[in-house]
Amino acid sequence: MITTYERLLRIKEEKGAGYIVLLDPDKQPIEKSIEISKQAEAEGADAIFIGGSLLFFTIFDEFVKQIKQSVDIPVILFPGNATQISKHADAILFMSIISGRNPDALIGQQVQGAPVIKMLNLEPISTGYMLVESGKTTSAEFMSNTRPIPREKSDIAVAHALAGEFLGMKLIYLEAGSGAAHPVPDEMIAAIYKYSSVPLIVGGGIKSPEMAEQKVKAGASFIVTGNVLENGLKNGNIAAFAKAIHR
Repeated sequence: MITTYERLLRIKEEKGAGYIVLLDPDKQPIEKSIEISKQAEAEGADAIFIGGSLLFFTIFDEFVKQIKQSVDIPVILFPGNATQISKHADAILFMSIISGRNPDALIGQQVQGAPVIKMLNLEPISTGYMLVESGKTTSAEFMSNTRPIPREKSDIAVAHALAGEFLGMKLIYLEAGSGAAHPVPDEMIAAIYKYSSVPLIVGGGIKSPEMAEQKVKAGASFIVTGNVLENGLKNGNIAAFAKAIHR
């Protein structure tokens, strides 16, 4: 049986790059999230991420279950901490914030979550998560108590990405943050693409299909959008992103 990670690799191989829609249960009612999920699948999105930095939403497991029942594309957890785990997802990004030096974000939350993931037989996808300076303090930066990589320091970003790859991580995730003033720079993406062989996810501050296309041309394997859809979902919006991302 093919794993969710293998499905992602196949998407990358067949389409050149993949498009992932992020749902934060704190941002809108579940009915709105189901609407976004169905539209995302219909208009060409390749997967759904579910998660957030805070999660005031109290029925996370039910939220994931209903989203999973609404679509056939992979539903993958994008956890802000060890409490954001659900048996109803296809997989979970088993993330370590390798750009920071906070031991809880590097390994503490992972130790708490690992036994639960094992018990639920949930597929973990080892992911090196890297915060990148975006022009303002983001929720991910504040909640993780870590400093982002400076925007102009591509060499530092490359070194962190290589460290994640050599530690055996299957994905590298470059994150500018939810509602970022500026997205991850193309120059940083290109530098990591040049030296690392691990698929690269890029998210945060990507406000237009044209911007998404530039990130793919720079070397991104997957593009993630969230706020841009939550703040103005309309027919064809997701399709425009999917068309720009799929090469």
